[in-house]
Amino acid sequence: MRIDSHQHFWSYNATDYVWMTEAHQPLRRDFLPADLHPLLDRAGIDGTIAVQARQMIRETEWLVSLAEEDPRILGVVGWLPLSEPTLPDLLAEWAERPKIVGFRHVVHDEPDPDFILRPDFNRGVSALAKYGCCYDILIFARHLPQTLRFADMHEDLTLIVDHIAKPAIRRAVFDQPWADGIRELARRPHVHCKLSGMMTEVHDPAWDIDTMRPYVDTILEAFGPERIMFGSDWPVSLLGGQYQHWVDTVAALISPLSQTEQEAIMGGTAARCYLGR
Repeated sequence: MRIDSHQHFWSYNATDYVWMTEAHQPLRRDFLPADLHPLLDRAGIDGTIAVQARQMIRETEWLVSLAEEDPRILGVVGWLPLSEPTLPDLLAEWAERPKIVGFRHVVHDEPDPDFILRPDFNRGVSALAKYGCCYDILIFARHLPQTLRFADMHEDLTLIVDHIAKPAIRRAVFDQPWADGIRELARRPHVHCKLSGMMTEVHDPAWDIDTMRPYVDTILEAFGPERIMFGSDWPVSLLGGQYQHWVDTVAALISPLSQTEQEAIMGGTAARCYLGR
């Protein structure tokens, strides 16, 4: 099964999506399953993991409702107030929903650079393991030192790094501090990584496969195919390129691998981590 491990849906309004500035004008419209299906069909993608884009419980409710109506949405990475005292009751309720496979928090938007180390937040994250849920890590590369400590606090939990931890991708200058940090993080066997969100982290006017190659090669070397999963980050990815362009780019960059290794990246890892398959 081929799985897009990271995509979003929204019914746009300016109040809930305040992060969409003028630079995000192409995203200021609805993006719903009917918009994604033709892209999946063309790319030969069987199903997806829908990931939260708003930090509110009704986002989780809405995504689960979409997933319950659409069999191609295989799972939902939702949001719950992981730092709040109400979490245990909420988690007991939401973890029972078959489509819930994990949760995440938009850590990289928190003003405190050490947010991911806060005791209240970590108590909440620790509770996820009891229910077999994953936790998606959304950070910038500058947060990797704190994330190493965070990962060591949660050795019994499947952790998944979104968007390869958002390095500054440039063709002429490789982000070596990111590479050093991501290699160290990959030494933790419970940490996995998504080849996603990279098109929007390019700091050049344009990109090609050679721009992405050293970053993908670093992830392949650090994690190995069995801990890597393909993701599109659609529709945010439209700011950097088309859906099929990213599918083709990843396919070309992993083509030297064995068929089994390519299948792991293009769906097997996501199925194992999120769906228990």
